[in-house]
Amino acid sequence: MSTKLITIIAMFVVSVVTAQTQFDQGMKKALQTWKEGNSKEALVQLEQITSVEKTNWLPNYYIALINTTQAFVEKDKTKVVALLETAQKAQDFCNNLALENPEVLVMQAMIHTAWIVYDPMTNGQKLSGDVMYIYNKAYKIAPENPRVVFQKASFEKGMAAYFSQDTQPMCAQIEKAIELFATFKPESVFHPSWGLDRAQEEIKACK
Repeated sequence: MSTKLITIIAMFVVSVVTAQTQFDQGMKKALQTWKEGNSKEALVQLEQITSVEKTNWLPNYYIALINTTQAFVEKDKTKVVALLETAQKAQDFCNNLALENPEVLVMQAMIHTAWIVYDPMTNGQKLSGDVMYIYNKAYKIAPENPRVVFQKASFEKGMAAYFSQDTQPMCAQIEKAIELFATFKPESVFHPSWGLDRAQEEIKACK
């Protein structure tokens, strides 16, 4: 093998390792910023990562998650629309890269659910079927994923309560999700691991 070719390969390896290190450092910083409660700054950091990372769904996933999480608690209707539109834009990127990924599917269902909460009369009938279709699809792919089990059960529980139906089967599924959180291993430190606190909070309403 020529010296020139060896040099080219070595430079390529170094560039790949450097890029990976920059991604790791950027993601670590952004997720820590979000964990500390500074969503706005975390989103800026994640946007910077997405401008470089064109084949990784994770940065856009967290942009979608942060915006959607905020949309659920935001009281200003105009801001909710802006948050969910931003979330969907990031989600579209994830959908294009990893449409069959259960984490990505859950995120899309959450965005739809936020639209239902925003306007139940208009969006409930329009989107509820889509949400259940997505959760059922995710469940077929990953029945042991705690976020899939919890989010599916949580949505079904909300539907059952709305129609004055028994919610105990869904509560049992939330219990199962809590057990799954104890053994679930994310693919990496940056892959989704959230949800246990939400499941524990929701199970209290089942007692």
